[in-house]
Amino acid sequence: MAKKPDTSSRIADNKKAAYNYFFEERHEAGMVLHGWEVKALREGKVQLTDGYVIIKDGELFLIGCQINPLKTASTHVSPDAARIKKLLLHKEEIRRLIGKVEQKGYTLVPLNLHWKDGRVKCEIALAKGKAEHDKRDTIKDREGKREVERAMKSRHR
Repeated sequence: MAKKPDTSSRIADNKKAAYNYFFEERHEAGMVLHGWEVKALREGKVQLTDGYVIIKDGELFLIGCQINPLKTASTHVSPDAARIKKLLLHKEEIRRLIGKVEQKGYTLVPLNLHWKDGRVKCEIALAKGKAEHDKRDTIKDREGKREVERAMKSRHR
């Protein structure tokens, strides 16, 4: 499993993923990007919430990740914000993920984009979808933690 990257190098997070899925395992994948996309990522012009990963011909592709081009993009480049991006992983890891995804209920979701050694990495997770009652439990737990924090804060005053 991949280590958690430090928060200073984070580009974008998919906060919706933790609400909609249970994560089984996490992997860090490289991304094939164009130059204008890297510049836009440095400015933080990315949306990851609707993104998902598909497997096609033994390769991983990120779909639904919006990278909005900068206004200063070159005139000879025609940027496409919703371009399909190829993800880079070792062949053995991809084969193992293919086996897991073919099982019922498993999918690959992007969790975040971050910088690592000057390169953009995408953390993806093998995930299983949550049922409606599981989502309600998540909300109930979150509300309970908030109430406890409020009580502790008011108690220490």
